[in-house]
Amino acid sequence: MRELVEYLARSLVEHPDEVSVEEFEEDGELIIELRVADGDVGRVIGREGRVAKAIRTIARAAAAGEDRRVSVDIVED
Repeated sequence: MRELVEYLARSLVEHPDEVSVEEFEEDGELIIELRVADGDVGRVIGREGRVAKAIRTIARAAAAGEDRRVSVDIVED
């Protein structure tokens, strides 16, 4: 799952080397934290959050095949 989100994010941003993805388990749910360069946050979120919603939808669909719950959080530092 981590690799999927990282691949999607790296495909969208101008600085793919600054993409980092961490995943951990919390209350039976897989939490994925996505961090990108400051200038790329808008690209990952998209207009009205459409890109972020699409990333979350793809992650949930992939997790459904593994019978898991997943949440993707875009972290701004």
